[in-house]
Amino acid sequence: MLILSALLAALVGDLVVAQDSDYGSSPPVYPSPGTQGIGWEAAFARAEAFVANLTADEKAQLVTGTSGPCVGNIGAIPRLGFNGLCLQDGPLAIRQATYASVFPAGLTTAASWDRGLMNLRGIYLGAEFKGKGAHVALGPVVAPLGRAAYGGRNWEGFSPDPYLTGVAAEETIMGMQQSGIQACLKHFIGYEQETQRNPSLSPDNVTIESVSSNIDDRTLHELYLWPFANGVKAGVASIMCSYNRINGSYACQNSKTQNGLLKGELGFQGYVMSDWGGTHSGVASINAGLDMDMPGPLSFGGDQNSSFFGGNVTSAVNNGSVSETRVNDMIMRIMTPYFFLQQDEYPPIDGEEPALNSNFPPYDYQFTLGASNVDVRDDHNQLIRELGSAGTVLLKNVGNTLPLKAPKTMGVFGNDAGDVVDGLYFSGAAFQNQYGYEYGTLPVAGGSGTGRLSYLVSPLEAIKTRAAQDGTLVQYILNNTLLSTEGPSGFSSAILPVPQVCLVFLKTWASEGYDRVGLEADWNSTGVVESVASYCNNTVVITHSGGLNVMPWADNPNVTAILAAHLPGEESGNSIVDILYGAVNPSGKLPYTIALNASDYNFAPITNSTALVETEDPNAWQSNFTEGLLIDYRHFDYYNQSVAFEFGFGLSYTTFDMSGIGVTSSGVAGGGTGWGANNTGVTSTPPSTNTSSPGGNPALWETLYTVNVTVANTGGVAGAAVPQLYVSLPQVPDGDPTPVNVLRGFDKIMLQPGQSQSIGFDLARRDLSYWDTNAQQWTIPSGPIGLNAGFSSRDFRQTSQITVVS
Repeated sequence: MLILSALLAALVGDLVVAQDSDYGSSPPVYPSPGTQGIGWEAAFARAEAFVANLTADEKAQLVTGTSGPCVGNIGAIPRLGFNGLCLQDGPLAIRQATYASVFPAGLTTAASWDRGLMNLRGIYLGAEFKGKGAHVALGPVVAPLGRAAYGGRNWEGFSPDPYLTGVAAEETIMGMQQSGIQACLKHFIGYEQETQRNPSLSPDNVTIESVSSNIDDRTLHELYLWPFANGVKAGVASIMCSYNRINGSYACQNSKTQNGLLKGELGFQGYVMSDWGGTHSGVASINAGLDMDMPGPLSFGGDQNSSFFGGNVTSAVNNGSVSETRVNDMIMRIMTPYFFLQQDEYPPIDGEEPALNSNFPPYDYQFTLGASNVDVRDDHNQLIRELGSAGTVLLKNVGNTLPLKAPKTMGVFGNDAGDVVDGLYFSGAAFQNQYGYEYGTLPVAGGSGTGRLSYLVSPLEAIKTRAAQDGTLVQYILNNTLLSTEGPSGFSSAILPVPQVCLVFLKTWASEGYDRVGLEADWNSTGVVESVASYCNNTVVITHSGGLNVMPWADNPNVTAILAAHLPGEESGNSIVDILYGAVNPSGKLPYTIALNASDYNFAPITNSTALVETEDPNAWQSNFTEGLLIDYRHFDYYNQSVAFEFGFGLSYTTFDMSGIGVTSSGVAGGGTGWGANNTGVTSTPPSTNTSSPGGNPALWETLYTVNVTVANTGGVAGAAVPQLYVSLPQVPDGDPTPVNVLRGFDKIMLQPGQSQSIGFDLARRDLSYWDTNAQQWTIPSGPIGLNAGFSSRDFRQTSQITVVS
């Protein structure tokens, strides 16, 4: 019966289109391109020899998840010396493990704008996963990209800007795989909301399908596919397909996106695995490019013999609905990175894992278990502390309120300041609600992207430790209800004298499975700030948040400083104290835009409206990406809207300037000679080359121009500057709005007072192109292209232009 259903799905699954054809469709793309092992040639040969020795049943086993000690498992084949695969969450920690580190979130990492720290975080993450015997780490995350500020999982990824996200993903993947762990880039593609991400049952037991992300071709390429291209070019081992539908077709059986875009256009050489429960067919999914079904059974912890894959794979080969060549390719894709990373010689799985993953016994296959509770943390806390500070953004600092200068008295307020009271693991049912837990600081958010803390340094703990050095009197109230409802008259008698400085800590919970319902910080945050600020005329607000926050109190004259500290991980308190006292000069920049009001954002995820909750229409859930390319700062710039704090913005305890912009051409092959500011001999489309190389056409990645600027520290203390380059492409004739400016380069440099340094931004062909939907090519537009260098998306210090194609 499963085979029949799958055959029907294969016939019709890719022909379903969005209700409004203007937003795009999913035309069928078959067959699934085979891997050539490009870049992994020796491992590819080993995988070929391995596949040649497999039986039909063993082949089915290798593409189907099973019960086991890890979050995801591929069973062992002892006769061939294969010990199986252990797949573990997640993007910032080996989630459920003991004695492992909890690193800053992807959002925090992006806010650092520091390639070196991104890479080192990846190296350390990879080392911890490997030390626990995990072969595959289910991260990093580039989808959700962050189309909607309300997205419950935006914090797992990096930024709504595809360029910044692409760089962060690439550095993370290279670091992780340098340590010997397979990275799994997720979730492919258009996964931008939690609401209705999975099918549901109507009141009359009709299956209501997952939300369909209806995306036009240009938007898909220039926004949502862009960071996946970076990941593929970096050699990522695996990619996870998403829960949602794309233009009407489920992501894990969408042949246009998996066969056409990922394996065809981007030349992806690794394997595609399903998100857990994201497989909805057997034959249709396999032929559309899905290589591995997770967790295997149709339901979590269900019957191992009930699977869309498993024995149905063998049956499908026997009846001709799936070719043996396709199944062999699936296994080649799985085993090539395994051999490339030398995972046939690997640490055993931590013996504590079966107890932590108790939903999935008994095991159908033998897994090699080692010692329990292996400590893999090493000295990674130093990087965690540094990155927590580097990802903290100073938004306001009136009269040099910060850094603190040995105040005699200090008040600490807000339920985010103290230690947690409900345990150190944020994935339990107690935390799966709109606001999370009430008391305790927020070092990380919830769901499969969280981590099990082995310890946590709270802000209050670190503040008291540091304040003791100065003899500062530290008083505190952590009850937001008391602070917000009773006002100063209700708590002023408890805090005497009025502190010289008051620190208010706010938090915003977010989690997989839930979209946020508002953009202000939680737990009566505005009331807390207004109350404390009316009592204390030197109030510093610090936010720990699973996303961006609007700040209606930002212009309050008694709010003298604001720090967006994001999700800093286990060293949270130490990271923020380093900033507050000036041991670290803040250098974080916003990886998103903070609007003046929540209503200024141009869209939100589809919510559980009464009509949709009660619908009997299986295809009722449609999310039309009508904004196209105009998300985050691109939206605000295009419509010339004022914002509170723009993308790329962040203050420092020193000042920087920029001068001397210059543009040089590389002279690489690309059509014509004599590269220059007004060269007319360059073809608009890339040279015809092998387009199956990882990352796509290699010509897209060749440097065409380098933009040079000089950055100087004009202040009195050492600090790190983040110069940024934005490209302004002309409007193209397809009628869809082209953003006014798009990020196409950044760097982070430490400068001493008075020191200056020259910085070069390389511009690849891809950076200067748009996706031409008619030609189905990346195309450089004719006419002048603006080059804007500065310190944020609205702080340009140097400008120039080039005309690549006349």
